[in-house]
Amino acid sequence: MKSLHTTVWLLLLAGFCSPVWGQDKLIRLSSLDWPPYSGEKLDQQGASVAVARAAAEAMGYQLEVRILPWARAVSVASDPASGVVGYFPEYHSDEVAAQFQLSDPIGSGPLGFAERRDAPVAWSGLADLKSVQIGTVRDYVNTSAFDAMAAAGDLKVEPVNDDATNLRKVAGGRIPLAVIDRNVMGYLLANDAGLKAQQGQLQFNARLLEDKQLFIAFQRTPAGQEAARVINEGLKKIDPAAIAAPFFD
Repeated sequence: MKSLHTTVWLLLLAGFCSPVWGQDKLIRLSSLDWPPYSGEKLDQQGASVAVARAAAEAMGYQLEVRILPWARAVSVASDPASGVVGYFPEYHSDEVAAQFQLSDPIGSGPLGFAERRDAPVAWSGLADLKSVQIGTVRDYVNTSAFDAMAAAGDLKVEPVNDDATNLRKVAGGRIPLAVIDRNVMGYLLANDAGLKAQQGQLQFNARLLEDKQLFIAFQRTPAGQEAARVINEGLKKIDPAAIAAPFFD
């Protein structure tokens, strides 16, 4: 049996050590307001955050997510001095993969086009859309083929700051198509006060660009690589699709 003196000493030592342990077991990431995948006002901060948090917790870690404008979220995650070791959700691209280490997939989202119900656009390949004005969101990755054609001027794109603006432009007949994730479109039409009136005017184009996998982009630093290891191991212990499913109802 331990003496009273020894017991008190061990309790004090545990008290001093526990905050340090907590800091060591904390992963900080940045994200954006992109419901239903991420957002400050969403339950658990959204589907992607819920998956990442569950993966971290499965490994005994806590997850802290800062919701920021997209460009800022990427910028903060690029700075090792920020304490943020990665950002998400991100699509794969060669450019992103060159700078960041991508996690294993944390989910997926159907990427395609918003269009007016009374003016659907038929297409079988991106070459069919060369004469069509297409709304995009500034700094978002789309698909490799789409972004390459847009950069070369083979597709006519109009970048804006967010998906809601593009939906309003399509509904108003200012552009015929806008690139958007189907789940994001559904959430905005159901929850954005400025778009509810347009709900009956808009639809998701019948043809997908791609069912895009979603990733966490980690810094290529020791801290980022360790966080990536933790999350990847945690993802093997959970069911990401089951965790995300309630957010897409």
